[in-house]
Formats: sequence, structure tokens, C-alpha cells
Amino acid sequence: MKLAKLVVTAGAMLFAATLAAAPQVGKPAPDFTVKDANGQSHSLQDFAGKNVVLEWTNHDCPFVVKHYTGNMQQLQTELTGQDVVWLSVISSAPGKQGHISSAKSAELTSSRNASPTAVLFDESGAMGKAYDAKTTPHMYVIDKAGVLQYMGGIDSIPSAKAEDIAKATPYFANAAKAVLAGNTPDPAVTRPYGCSVKY
Repeated sequence: MKLAKLVVTAGAMLFAATLAAAPQVGKPAPDFTVKDANGQSHSLQDFAGKNVVLEWTNHDCPFVVKHYTGNMQQLQTELTGQDVVWLSVISSAPGKQGHISSAKSAELTSSRNASPTAVLFDESGAMGKAYDAKTTPHMYVIDKAGVLQYMGGIDSIPSAKAEDIAKATPYFANAAKAVLAGNTPDPAVTRPYGCSVKY
């Protein structure tokens, strides 16, 4: 009897710890300290007073390729043009799919006409796990006060077909526009889709 009670209690504590560890919309976004493709260190606190987008990415993932046919670049240009900080995050561990060098990162940014504020290398996976990033892409919007306002999918159609972009509800874009207008995104949490993050 005591053993059963102990197992139930331990299970409940583990579940509570998992819930506490997961990021929550409406709460302060988890801080991070990681280096960009140029070796410069960045933390969330560096961008205090600015709206921030986090985009988990893996250039080898077909779902990422789908959105880099023009959709992701358009969103980056539109939002960074409104003083939003856009951070593309690579959490692929060394030796895993999607892990790249700084030189390859610069080449991809240039060849795809991408325009993130910075590309962050999260080789340890600490940042990705703090945000519970599960897929590439997985999108987040953080407001000027450092509060997480959106997390989830880029849109509503979980396919790797570029032609589906125009038909989908643009969850992330709608959320970003809401935050820029001083409103609360609705929905604020959606299911992300894509390739699993290669921790």
C-alpha cells in the first residue's frame, strides 16, 4: 500500500515538474544564452523592449523547405521591417541532420534570400528544450515585455506541399500581427508540424 502511494506521489510530482518546465503563453518566455553564426552571444534579455520571433529550423526538413519557397522570407522581411527581432534557431546536435557550420549558415541565408536578425546555434539543445520545441518549423512570438504570446505551428495545413500555404490559416502570421497591434493572439497555442527537432 505504501509503495503504491509512493509511486503515485512520485508520478504526480514528475507530472507537475514537467508542467512547470513547459513554457506557457501569458508567462515570461524562458531566457536563453546561445551564440549566433558569427560567434556572438545572445540572450533574450538583449532584446528587452522589442517583439521577438523564434523560428526553429532545419534546412534539410521538407516542411522547412516548403516554407522557404518564399513564405518564410516574406514573413521575415515584413516583420523585421517593423522592428521585430527574428531569431532562426538550429537545435540539431553535432552529427545529426540539420547541424551546420557557420559558413553553411551564411551560405543558406544568402542563397535563400532569408533575412533573420540572427541564426542561433543551440547545439546542446538547452534552448530548444526550454521552449519545448518539437518540430521544424516551430514558431514563437514574444512581446516587448518578454511575455510569450504565441507558440505552435506556422499554419493550419501540416503538409510539405508549397501549394498548401495559400490555402492554410496563417496561425503564426496572424499571431504576430495581433501582438504588433497590442492584442492577444487567438489562437495563442496551436499544434506545430514538421520534422522532429534533432536533439
